[in-house]
Amino acid sequence: MSAPLPTPDDAEGRPVGRRAFLGIVGVGVSSLLWGGVATRWLSDASSALPSSLQSVVPGGTGWRIYSVNPPFPTYDPTTWRLTVDGLVERPRTFTMAQLQALPRADQTTDFHCVTGWSVPDVHWAGVRFADLLAAVGVSPAAGAIEFASAEEPYVDSLTLEQARAPDAMLAYEMDHGPISREHGAPARLVVPQMYGYKGVKWVSRITLTAQASDGYWEQRGYDRDAYVGGSNGV
Repeated sequence: MSAPLPTPDDAEGRPVGRRAFLGIVGVGVSSLLWGGVATRWLSDASSALPSSLQSVVPGGTGWRIYSVNPPFPTYDPTTWRLTVDGLVERPRTFTMAQLQALPRADQTTDFHCVTGWSVPDVHWAGVRFADLLAAVGVSPAAGAIEFASAEEPYVDSLTLEQARAPDAMLAYEMDHGPISREHGAPARLVVPQMYGYKGVKWVSRITLTAQASDGYWEQRGYDRDAYVGGSNGV
């Protein structure tokens, strides 16, 4: 697959092809077995990665923050609005207080990135899509939901069935506090059954459509249905 990795929000960083990145990680694993030349090659190759990605090679832990159009969007709680429109009966704009007034859902799930790293036991709180959509009414013609990020041009979509998965949500809290700017404040899509590129951050608009369409990374070669362990050759 020729799609590039997301570009980290790193002044010294530069895009790295997904094949090249996964090759570096693969050699990192194999070098544990045969060392020597591979270890030296890994050191040279990984130095070509931006600093925020170098920790992804074996031995690194924790989050890797990606951005396709840095810097990260900013959030003003006094002016932020979430628009829900498209194939709905009652288009609506939510303030954060109105969003939080909807039934709250909490869960602890693992986060998986398509590039090979994971973060276990992430606590999320937010709104299930059944409750959000009940507030606007779903047109019989609707079959999918498109999520637009304040980080333009990032966009992605789910079918209504996927959005209604029991662990999918629009989250506004992470690990028992408001979502931070780098993780998508003030609201982001959480779909634990899928790889992280489906989890649109900085969500500003939700539009119901007739069918799902290719998002930012699908347009660059990634699978539309990004189920963990069942897409992108992983």
